[in-house]
Amino acid sequence: MSIKSNNCVPLHYKVRIVGISPTIVACFFVIPFNCNAMSDTIRSQLLAYAQCYETADFLVGDPSSFMHRVSGEQNRELMAWIASAFSYGRREQFMAKIEYILNLTGGNVYQWVVDGCFLQAFHEGDTSCFYRLYTHADVSVFLSATRQLLLTYGSLKSFVCASSLRPVTAHSAVEALCRYYARYQCKMIPKDATSPCKRVCMFLRWMVRSDSPVDLGLWRDMIDPATLIIPLDTHVMQQAHRLGLLQTVTASMRTAVHLTERLADIFPGDPVKGDFALFGYGVNNK
Repeated sequence: MSIKSNNCVPLHYKVRIVGISPTIVACFFVIPFNCNAMSDTIRSQLLAYAQCYETADFLVGDPSSFMHRVSGEQNRELMAWIASAFSYGRREQFMAKIEYILNLTGGNVYQWVVDGCFLQAFHEGDTSCFYRLYTHADVSVFLSATRQLLLTYGSLKSFVCASSLRPVTAHSAVEALCRYYARYQCKMIPKDATSPCKRVCMFLRWMVRSDSPVDLGLWRDMIDPATLIIPLDTHVMQQAHRLGLLQTVTASMRTAVHLTERLADIFPGDPVKGDFALFGYGVNNK
């Protein structure tokens, strides 16, 4: 087991882990029994982890890296949406599939979709597997629906703006996107916002948060980052349980919102900064 060494975490939080060589140290949390109470130790540690891990180094091996590899807001927004849609399962496998798609586009993702060039690789009737539960036909439906959205609204941002009540929030954006793709019976986007919608929430984090080496902030003038919802998956739930931030074992939008509210106590106005903190906790407390 290797543990990343850095100077970001205060030394007085470093302790020896039971069962591991005394020479190996990592950050340790005291997990409260009361889920409604948060110790100063947990708060300080999560603040430190967020500062440590929200760096350009986070992009290495992360799906957020793909949107940084194309130029122009249209290409970046669309590359982020495509990358988020495939981001589940084994990281090395879905990263390879996103890389494949990026290579097909030649870096001009927006034009590749709008011109329908994707149909050369993803035929509507091709039921062969592309990635896990997605066939080539499933990808074709997703990209065809996206193409129609772009032809009508020009961008995902404009679509969400036109399809949501004011003020636009992250939750209303999730609902609008789910409703739209459900009309096309698209398997790659949740049909409604009752599930955690992890990948859609992750995409919104990328689009809304600004002044970040990771997130782009292209939608910062439309959605308040305080309304963002934590991208909830099995890993995040495990860390939240270990920290006493969650008690339920049900993965749902309600659970994601509850965890976001807990993180808002630590990161007021920017609760999903806690995404980096929980990632850091998981890395250092395996």
